[in-house]
Amino acid sequence: MVRRADFLAANRGRRAPMPGFVLLVRERGDGDPAMRYGITVTKKVGGAVIRNRMKRRFRVLARELLPVHGIAGADHVLIGRDGGIERDFSQLRAELAKALGKVMSREPGPPRDARPHHGRGRGPRAPQTPVGPRP
Repeated sequence: MVRRADFLAANRGRRAPMPGFVLLVRERGDGDPAMRYGITVTKKVGGAVIRNRMKRRFRVLARELLPVHGIAGADHVLIGRDGGIERDFSQLRAELAKALGKVMSREPGPPRDARPHHGRGRGPRAPQTPVGPRP
Protein backbone atom coordinates (compact mmCIF):
# COMPACT_ATOMS: atom_id res chain seq x y z
CA MET A 1 0.00 0.00 0.00
CA VAL A 2 1.31 3.41 -0.87
CA ARG A 3 -1.68 5.75 -1.06
CA ARG A 4 -2.57 7.82 1.99
CA ALA A 5 -6.26 7.16 1.40
CA ASP A 6 -5.65 3.41 1.85
CA PHE A 7 -3.94 4.01 5.19
CA LEU A 8 -6.77 6.27 6.36
CA ALA A 9 -9.33 3.65 5.31
CA ALA A 10 -7.44 0.97 7.26
CA ASN A 11 -7.61 3.21 10.33
CA ARG A 12 -11.39 2.70 10.34
CA GLY A 13 -10.93 -1.08 10.54
CA ARG A 14 -10.12 -3.42 13.40
CA ARG A 15 -7.04 -2.79 15.50
CA ALA A 16 -4.82 -4.87 17.74
CA PRO A 17 -2.35 -2.85 19.83
CA MET A 18 0.85 -4.62 20.88
CA PRO A 19 3.90 -3.33 22.78
CA GLY A 20 6.04 -2.91 19.63
CA PHE A 21 3.40 -1.94 17.09
CA VAL A 22 -0.30 -1.48 16.33
CA LEU A 23 -1.92 -3.69 13.72
CA LEU A 24 -4.83 -2.29 11.70
CA VAL A 25 -6.89 -4.60 9.49
CA ARG A 26 -9.74 -3.61 7.20
CA GLU A 27 -11.53 -5.78 4.67
CA ARG A 28 -11.71 -3.95 1.37
CA GLY A 29 -14.87 -5.65 0.08
CA ASP A 30 -13.85 -5.25 -3.57
CA GLY A 31 -13.84 -8.97 -4.37
CA ASP A 32 -10.06 -9.11 -4.79
CA PRO A 33 -8.60 -11.86 -2.53
CA ALA A 34 -5.14 -10.24 -2.45
CA MET A 35 -3.75 -9.32 0.96
CA ARG A 36 -2.07 -5.91 0.99
CA TYR A 37 0.11 -4.50 3.72
CA GLY A 38 1.50 -1.13 4.64
CA ILE A 39 4.06 -0.01 7.18
CA THR A 40 4.40 3.35 8.84
CA VAL A 41 6.82 4.56 11.50
CA THR A 42 6.68 8.16 12.71
CA LYS A 43 9.60 10.44 13.52
CA LYS A 44 8.70 10.16 17.22
CA VAL A 45 10.26 6.68 17.14
CA GLY A 46 13.68 7.91 16.03
CA GLY A 47 15.82 9.10 13.18
CA ALA A 48 15.83 7.76 9.65
CA VAL A 49 18.21 4.89 10.42
CA ILE A 50 16.03 3.62 13.28
CA ARG A 51 12.80 4.03 11.32
CA ASN A 52 14.20 2.22 8.29
CA ARG A 53 15.53 -0.63 10.44
CA MET A 54 12.11 -1.00 12.03
CA LYS A 55 10.40 -0.98 8.61
CA ARG A 56 12.78 -3.69 7.34
CA ARG A 57 11.92 -5.87 10.33
CA PHE A 58 8.18 -5.33 9.80
CA ARG A 59 8.53 -6.12 6.08
CA VAL A 60 10.14 -9.49 6.84
CA LEU A 61 7.48 -10.29 9.44
CA ALA A 62 4.65 -9.35 7.09
CA ARG A 63 6.00 -11.48 4.25
CA GLU A 64 6.44 -14.41 6.61
CA LEU A 65 3.17 -14.32 8.59
CA LEU A 66 0.53 -12.67 6.40
CA PRO A 67 0.23 -15.51 3.86
CA VAL A 68 -0.44 -17.93 6.73
CA HIS A 69 -2.38 -15.84 9.29
CA GLY A 70 -3.62 -12.82 7.30
CA ILE A 71 -7.14 -12.09 6.09
CA ALA A 72 -7.74 -12.53 2.35
CA GLY A 73 -9.05 -9.41 0.65
CA ALA A 74 -7.95 -7.11 3.48
CA ASP A 75 -5.47 -4.32 4.05
CA HIS A 76 -3.03 -4.82 6.93
CA VAL A 77 -1.14 -1.85 8.36
CA LEU A 78 1.69 -2.04 10.89
CA ILE A 79 2.31 1.16 12.83
CA GLY A 80 5.66 1.16 14.63
CA ARG A 81 5.74 2.10 18.29
CA ASP A 82 8.57 3.56 20.32
CA GLY A 83 9.66 0.30 22.00
CA GLY A 84 9.48 -1.81 18.83
CA ILE A 85 13.09 -1.47 17.75
CA GLU A 86 14.48 -2.81 21.05
CA ARG A 87 12.21 -5.88 21.01
CA ASP A 88 13.66 -9.24 20.05
CA PHE A 89 12.71 -10.34 16.52
CA SER A 90 11.19 -13.62 17.70
CA GLN A 91 9.13 -11.68 20.23
CA LEU A 92 7.85 -9.37 17.47
CA ARG A 93 6.97 -12.44 15.37
CA ALA A 94 4.98 -13.93 18.25
CA GLU A 95 3.22 -10.60 18.89
CA LEU A 96 2.25 -10.25 15.22
CA ALA A 97 0.87 -13.79 15.15
CA LYS A 98 -1.09 -13.04 18.33
CA ALA A 99 -2.40 -9.74 16.90
CA LEU A 100 -3.51 -11.44 13.68
CA GLY A 101 -5.28 -14.09 15.77
CA LYS A 102 -7.06 -11.40 17.80
CA VAL A 103 -8.19 -9.60 14.67
CA MET A 104 -9.37 -12.84 13.04
CA SER A 105 -11.41 -13.85 16.09
CA ARG A 106 -13.32 -10.56 16.31
CA GLU A 107 -16.53 -10.03 14.43
CA PRO A 108 -16.32 -7.15 12.00
CA GLY A 109 -18.41 -4.47 13.63
CA PRO A 110 -19.68 -1.27 12.13
CA PRO A 111 -16.88 0.84 10.66
CA ARG A 112 -15.57 3.55 12.91
CA ASP A 113 -16.29 7.08 11.79
CA ALA A 114 -13.46 8.98 10.23
CA ARG A 115 -12.50 12.18 11.98
CA PRO A 116 -13.44 15.27 10.01
CA HIS A 117 -10.55 16.74 8.11
CA HIS A 118 -9.88 20.46 8.54
CA GLY A 119 -6.63 20.96 6.69
CA ARG A 120 -3.72 20.96 9.09
CA GLY A 121 -5.75 20.04 12.15
CA ARG A 122 -6.37 23.60 13.25
CA GLY A 123 -10.10 23.65 12.57
CA PRO A 124 -12.01 26.64 11.29
CA ARG A 125 -10.37 29.98 11.88
CA ALA A 126 -11.86 32.51 14.26
CA PRO A 127 -12.72 35.95 12.88
CA GLN A 128 -9.83 38.37 13.22
CA THR A 129 -10.23 41.49 15.32
CA PRO A 130 -8.49 44.55 13.99
CA VAL A 131 -5.40 45.63 15.88
CA GLY A 132 -4.23 49.20 16.09
CA PRO A 133 -5.75 52.64 16.63
CA ARG A 134 -9.47 52.95 16.14
CA PRO A 135 -10.74 55.61 13.74
